[in-house]
Amino acid sequence: MDDCVHCGFCLPTCPTYALWGEEMDSPRGRIYLMEMAEKGEIPLEGAFTTHMDRCLGCMACVTACPSGVQYDRLLEATRPQIERNVPRSRADRLFREAIFTLFPYRRRLRAASLGGALYQKLRPARMDRLLARLPRRLERLVAMESLLPPVSVRDAFARTPARTPAVGPRRGRVGMLTGCVQDVFFHQVNLATTRVLAAEGYEVVAPREQGCCGALGLHAGREEESTGRAKALIAVFERADVDVVAVNVAGCGSSMKEYGELLADDPEWADRAARFTAKVRDVSEVLADALEDSRAPRHRVDAAVVYHDACHLGHAQKIRTQPRDVLRSIPGVELTELPEAEICCGSAGIYNMLQPEAAGELGRRKAENIRGTGADLLVTANPGCLLQIRKYLEGELPMLHPVQLLDASIRGVRPPGL
Repeated sequence: MDDCVHCGFCLPTCPTYALWGEEMDSPRGRIYLMEMAEKGEIPLEGAFTTHMDRCLGCMACVTACPSGVQYDRLLEATRPQIERNVPRSRADRLFREAIFTLFPYRRRLRAASLGGALYQKLRPARMDRLLARLPRRLERLVAMESLLPPVSVRDAFARTPARTPAVGPRRGRVGMLTGCVQDVFFHQVNLATTRVLAAEGYEVVAPREQGCCGALGLHAGREEESTGRAKALIAVFERADVDVVAVNVAGCGSSMKEYGELLADDPEWADRAARFTAKVRDVSEVLADALEDSRAPRHRVDAAVVYHDACHLGHAQKIRTQPRDVLRSIPGVELTELPEAEICCGSAGIYNMLQPEAAGELGRRKAENIRGTGADLLVTANPGCLLQIRKYLEGELPMLHPVQLLDASIRGVRPPGL
């Protein structure tokens, strides 16, 4: 906390400060609140929790800070204190529990996908008008309904291959996180990831027994739950004996790279977590490293592509050039940059369900910036961003994960949606 000199460089990049201009909804304001709470001058209940809950945890302030303030560490130390010590309203508590009873479990998500597919098939045309009339206290449920992705039951129940052999001589053995929401609702991204890595000479291993990485819980302050998930995932990939653990979800990769810090005080797990963290890489890092000796031919894709930096990739992991380098390796791709690229789209894990009004303002702002580029296609490396931006672009242009565009180029097929 003492590293913060309250200079204000963080203010223009903070989404909530950009929305409301409220000092306590800026990074330096929240740090000031943390200092007061740490000294016992203010309670955790009330205003303190309100302003911490309003933070998206996008870490744009970490990128902007000239003093090197580790706001990410501060926030992830603060939120567990709130969850342990601040009683929430019954409605808030039940809604949060519902999220964490469903999203980290693939089997439950697959079961829910059946209901989702049926709902989308039978959804009446006037449903939007009906939802708009619901009382404000149900706005979170309305937000959740609006974020439901197009459901393919076939994809939801499909499995990522446990092992995909390398094409040609093997250059390495890569373990792949299949994810929870990713594997059920974005299964095609996982398949594209395995094909691209294999085409570049990597053997891909996706252990069937892997579970949730704990990212959603960790970012929401559910420390004990996240610690257990981290240990289980580390053990799975230790048994898989891989050189690298590739991740195609920005939020998951960010948390997995923090396992070393999360488990640093556990004598049994500290070294194991550190070794695991050293192996974790975003898939764009793996593919960018392979560009100098690329083995997979690229076919031309003529498209103006706008790349959206997922916050947990660009700000938290500092990965910006690699995805762009990978996209530029595709002949015909004209890469366009976004105005206000540092401002979060409003997804932020479960933020767009817990804080739908603020998330809506940010989503509309991001959509307008995307429209202004005149691009043919949007690509971004996080399923939450894809769902959030899809909601506010309303189908105006196709959206893909970067590996899907690269996969289409390598296979010489038309990219989905183009």
